[in-house]
Amino acid sequence: MTHSLADKIQQALRAMRKAPELPERLVLVAGPSKSGKTRALQAVAAREQLPLLNLNLELSRRLLDLSQRQRVLQLRDALASILHGLSQDAVLLDNTEILFDPDLQQHPLHLLRAFSRDRILVASWNGVVKRDGRHHWMVHARPGHPAYFCEKVEGILLVASPNGIVDVR
Repeated sequence: MTHSLADKIQQALRAMRKAPELPERLVLVAGPSKSGKTRALQAVAAREQLPLLNLNLELSRRLLDLSQRQRVLQLRDALASILHGLSQDAVLLDNTEILFDPDLQQHPLHLLRAFSRDRILVASWNGVVKRDGRHHWMVHARPGHPAYFCEKVEGILLVASPNGIVDVR
């Protein structure tokens, strides 16, 4: 039986809800542009009555009037402020590319992991999951691109179409 990307995300969300003892509850929904991540997240948000945030838009609004240096220093607090106002046990984040902006000097994966300690975060990842033996690598952009990011991942759930759910704990 074939499951949609939204079904796979919901399955991962259920798994996270059953494991409140985990120090980090992060689900990454990986796929290239136009692979259906946004549509799937919208479906899950509607089914589960969860907030779906356009992270690029929300953070840009809060950082717009700041200097470059202030943006670097205030991004974490701005994200905390965005998430603090939400009461649900899980939040869906889409359009997360702002976290990869080299001018903001952030480590996207560390940032998402840190905020997944307080609640379940389901975040889109505009990129791919590569497998090297038993290791999984999250890749954003291409080598040479200013926003290129590649890191081995452990301790999170990955949802990648068509691969399904990959538990790399």
